[in-house]
Amino acid sequence: MGLFKRKGSKGQNGGAAFNVWWYEFSFQGVRIRESARTNNKEVAERIMRERRRKLEMGSAGVKEVAKPKTFSIAARDWLDTKQSQWSKSNHRIETTNVSHLLPHFGKMLLTDIEGDDVARYQARRKDAKASAKTIHLEIGALRAIMRKHRVWANIQPDVKMPKVSNEVGRALTDDEQHRLLVACKKSRSRALYPAFLLSLRTGLRSAELRHLQWRNIDLVGGEVTVGKSKTEAGEGRNVPLSDDALLCLKKWRSLFRDAKPVHYVFCSEKYGLDGQNGRKGGKSVPYKIDPTKPIGPFKDSWDRVRETAKVECRWHDARHTFISKLGESGASDTDILALAGHVSLKMLRRYSHSGNERKRAAIAAAFNSTAKPRRAQKQSTPQGYPHFRPHSESAQNIQIM
Repeated sequence: MGLFKRKGSKGQNGGAAFNVWWYEFSFQGVRIRESARTNNKEVAERIMRERRRKLEMGSAGVKEVAKPKTFSIAARDWLDTKQSQWSKSNHRIETTNVSHLLPHFGKMLLTDIEGDDVARYQARRKDAKASAKTIHLEIGALRAIMRKHRVWANIQPDVKMPKVSNEVGRALTDDEQHRLLVACKKSRSRALYPAFLLSLRTGLRSAELRHLQWRNIDLVGGEVTVGKSKTEAGEGRNVPLSDDALLCLKKWRSLFRDAKPVHYVFCSEKYGLDGQNGRKGGKSVPYKIDPTKPIGPFKDSWDRVRETAKVECRWHDARHTFISKLGESGASDTDILALAGHVSLKMLRRYSHSGNERKRAAIAAAFNSTAKPRRAQKQSTPQGYPHFRPHSESAQNIQIM
């Protein structure tokens, strides 16, 4: 027993020995015969001794302590392991979180990271104007990586997670909507205006909008059917289109004469300057249009639009505006859930006012002898919502470009 080289058959290597070392030994009555996968005899001997040592330690109940890893290596392994379990968007978010952590923790051993290091990181990110939620998510990624290697518990008592506001967003005022839509029209991204208007009028999430295909749009019946969504309640829901949203989509569709049902409504495209040899003063035009791929996130264009419109908000606030308008129009909770898909109870309580008068009437009928329930306040929007007209401009004046 020991090291040896296997001989090939007549059909293998001409009957000569292969150049790779193997080792063989007995352990507790079991014959261990494995390849060392090297042609260096000294290396093969060390591999054989290491293999036997691990077997002996295992039989004695001694667990081998893994070598400490740097955070950069542990983070890379964590992302690789989780990639098959996460959605693409989730993997992208966590990759971004790790990219912020690496400059601070990358070269540190996991076992050397202490609570004070985390506190300094939080302070640095706060100075960089990162939101509490962003910092919370980044520390969450750090925690997950350290938990995997059983070292987070050592510093957990010394780490204070930032408080994250649980506000569900806000509804945009009519003036804010108008300013944002005007700024969207001026954006070099021609898809921004129809996408934001559609978000205001249907309550679709950004990802739902970007993954819409023309087969999801009924320009004759005037409704949109949501395809891919983050929730089961969201997928497949039908939302009628308001007059201005329908007209806008018809004009948008006219720009894509060869569009097929499986093509994306807001497809991937790039923008460049045309005219005057592509220099300053030229017009921004789309190129590299790929209708088989959805457009990317609107983040950069949206940030410029908010700055131009001087409105502090999120894209997701368009969804809150939609739900708020539904509640003001007298829509029932059931109708709101059907149109918006999954809605948190907190958001529903905040924006749905339709049940308040029914509750008041029930209390009055049960306990008030003479008092009558107060009348519902006059609705602030027409009963026909969501088939409403735009607040700041007529549907006939809508332009895409």
